[in-house]
Amino acid sequence: MELRASVATIVTREPFVTARATKHDVEVVRVALSHDGTTGYGEGSPLERYGEDAAGGVAWLEQLELWDDPFALERLDPLAGHQAAKAALDGALHDLAGKLRGESVWRMLGLQQGGPATRFTLWLDDPDAVGRHADQIVREGRFRRLKLKLGGGDGLDGERVRAVRQVTALPLLLDANEAWASDDEALEVLGPLARLAIDACEQPLPAEAMRESHLKERSPIRIVVDENCHTLADVAGCARFAHGINVKLAKAGGIREAVRMVGAARALELRVMLGCMVESGLAIAAAAQIASLFDDVDLDGNLLLREDPWPGVELVDGVQLPSTGRGLGVREALP
Repeated sequence: MELRASVATIVTREPFVTARATKHDVEVVRVALSHDGTTGYGEGSPLERYGEDAAGGVAWLEQLELWDDPFALERLDPLAGHQAAKAALDGALHDLAGKLRGESVWRMLGLQQGGPATRFTLWLDDPDAVGRHADQIVREGRFRRLKLKLGGGDGLDGERVRAVRQVTALPLLLDANEAWASDDEALEVLGPLARLAIDACEQPLPAEAMRESHLKERSPIRIVVDENCHTLADVAGCARFAHGINVKLAKAGGIREAVRMVGAARALELRVMLGCMVESGLAIAAAAQIASLFDDVDLDGNLLLREDPWPGVELVDGVQLPSTGRGLGVREALP
């Protein structure tokens, strides 16, 4: 097999604001993997939070010794060192294998095409702006579930949630992105919101603090962890302090590890959420292949872009449906 790796830049329609950072131009790792005249493609979106960047991911990929059999997916398993780049390679290999077999990846894996409706993310802003944004999304009518970024550090997180609830009763998940320092600070926000029918709160505390947290027992709202849970090795530990985990291919290293994480989480009676970074349709398509395994889905990364350079995933009644075409079922948009 022949591998080509590169850095690509994707651009959001508007600055995407969380408690940690503001994103507009995002560098991702792209992989093209060719065998016998057929090419598979993959993408991974690295985060500085995890000590990764796109250039480093490309360098890591370029030093790998590839194998000859495009169906030897298990050869991905021992690779380590740059998870987003590994996810790009994993996506490209699945795309290539599906194309060579003449079927979609989801069918190749014995899964269903659909899955839960995706959440649309409302970024961190002042409460009035959050309310207007929520109202706009509801009026458009394309989404059936929402996610709201919190962690403004201004004492207005509760008001942000209430602003959303003033315009919609759609299922709502909160995401603090590690913004609160302690259980007590998190409970000060979450306690008064219990009556507002909140689905869960994602990563209320920094990863280290979560390991010592008792929010799972104390919070009136379920706790889901993201930054605490990267690979299969993390899942069992998360069961001690969370009700669920957020699985992202760019953290896990791709489809294979994500599927293993779901199996472990089910055995531990954890709820499982499928998440994403700011990504193009190429990375979203890889995640959508396994969406039917999950309780909750947050795959809106490509919908936040000014223009998606890899169309193919279709939003149907709020669900991000992967194509029935070969492999991941996406194509690079013509310039």
